[in-house]
Amino acid sequence: MSEAERPSAIGQALLAISDQWTLLILQRAFLLHTRRFADWRDQLGMSESVLANRLKELVAGELLRPEPYREAGRARTEYLLTERAIELWPMLVEIWSWERRWVPRRHSLPELVHETCGSRTDVELGCASCGRAPVTARDTETVRAAATFAQVTVPRHHRRTVRGEAERDPLSYLPDTFELLGDRWSTVILAAAFLGMRRFADFQSELGVAPSVLSNRLRRFTELGVLAVEEPGARPRYRLTGKGLDFFGIFAFVVEWAQAWYTGPPNTDLRVTHRACGQPFRPCLRCRSCGRAISRTEVHFVVPEVLPERRLPLAGTA
Repeated sequence: MSEAERPSAIGQALLAISDQWTLLILQRAFLLHTRRFADWRDQLGMSESVLANRLKELVAGELLRPEPYREAGRARTEYLLTERAIELWPMLVEIWSWERRWVPRRHSLPELVHETCGSRTDVELGCASCGRAPVTARDTETVRAAATFAQVTVPRHHRRTVRGEAERDPLSYLPDTFELLGDRWSTVILAAAFLGMRRFADFQSELGVAPSVLSNRLRRFTELGVLAVEEPGARPRYRLTGKGLDFFGIFAFVVEWAQAWYTGPPNTDLRVTHRACGQPFRPCLRCRSCGRAISRTEVHFVVPEVLPERRLPLAGTA
């Protein structure tokens, strides 16, 4: 692939993680310390062929590291999170928090415990540059380079999606999250909405998305309550709702992670500035109970309905 054809850093990141099964595999690795093929297969109800394909992609993308071990005299392989994958932990916590606020669930979500203050709590988005929190999409300014969206959605070879059984699993994400982050066109369209795009023609010309795909995503976004139609008719105008604007935290962590771990061609970067301090916006998570910034090693999840006696710290490499 030539330099001109290479996706932006954000495009490469979306290629790596914007897949429903991939998100669930990583989530189980963080929450349950899942490392082995059979455990992912049994926990998620995945076919072995789909699981093998996703694990291969995660290893190639340097998100999982294969580690040989022996069991009953046989050589086997387990998969450990890499440093690149571990840096996704705030995005996964922010997804949990967003679902907690906006998505009705049949089963309760795991509860987050901040060990520093001892509270079962929620998180809020803050700016690590100045320490201020909370920060919303309206508190920031996002500027894209001329070619940020070029080659942002390299086609995938698979189209399989997670079956409906995930809705009955207290640990799994629900369709709202999957439709916004588990599909790269959806994530790119939502990013464009954060950048101020409002009309169908603008989305199509800027993103190069097929009209049928764009129509489908915009319709689903309005059904999910992420976008609202301000000016219905032949040239509808869309705006982000409160639910859509609140997805900004997840978007901000994806952008930061992408640009820290991937290098795109010239003129494909995305700059997010915190208006209050005038500095680059460096997203962080703060505890709603005590107001302190949290780190991965200071929090754990409690899942009383599934694992009543177990604490689930966010996994590392060990």
